[in-house]
Amino acid sequence: MNEYPASDVPQNVPPQQPVRVALPQAAPYVTYTIIGITVFIYILQLATQALLQVDVPVAFFIKANDLIREGQLWRLLTPALVHGSFAHIGFNMYALFSFGTSLERYFGRGRFLTLYLLGAFAGNVMSFLFSDAYSLGASTAIFGLIGAEAVFLYRNRKLLAGQFRSAIGNVLFIIAINLFLVGSLPGIDNWGHIGGLLGGLMFTWFASPLWEIEGIQPMLQLVDKRPAREVVTGAVLVLAVFGALAMWGIVR
Repeated sequence: MNEYPASDVPQNVPPQQPVRVALPQAAPYVTYTIIGITVFIYILQLATQALLQVDVPVAFFIKANDLIREGQLWRLLTPALVHGSFAHIGFNMYALFSFGTSLERYFGRGRFLTLYLLGAFAGNVMSFLFSDAYSLGASTAIFGLIGAEAVFLYRNRKLLAGQFRSAIGNVLFIIAINLFLVGSLPGIDNWGHIGGLLGGLMFTWFASPLWEIEGIQPMLQLVDKRPAREVVTGAVLVLAVFGALAMWGIVR
């Protein structure tokens, strides 16, 4: 439950009286499903390593530039499903749970799934263009979620009132730490992080929920005023921009 200043609520609410409006509470099943699928694939990784002495999911899903140029374009998306260690998947799934559960409630399941996939795609395209190393992990998609969180807070800054400054400050701090400190460590695919962040920012600029409070006390509710066509525009724009970059990287 969040409090909002009287200046941001309908005229039939008495002035100077803060109101309490329930946030969306739908269960984040998409987030739980993504975590479940990713963990299941990691178990397959461990099983195939033990039984066959080869990590079969990584062999088919990892970002490998030479194989992408040969036509295995699914590798611009599937690296988000595989991980290099228990710590790797543990950190990424914790981040997905932390950001995903709230964002899915705000964005809705379809829009959230689109955001996650576009972040993974954009991140792997940037990694493909600027890094020859093999790479894997869901952090591309998770940086897309972090970018979406920042845009969502900015777009609804008037409604969030006093909470906006601290919330956006926390998000910017997380971005800075991960890009400039963690990203400088050996073995970290920072280009993938940057691409995922850009993809999330681009999509959410067009697709972020635009909340308004409607109703009469005590039946106030948050209503998303974002037109569906703008959500589609955001998704098409990310696919067009990063798809074109991927094609350029393949033919250059």
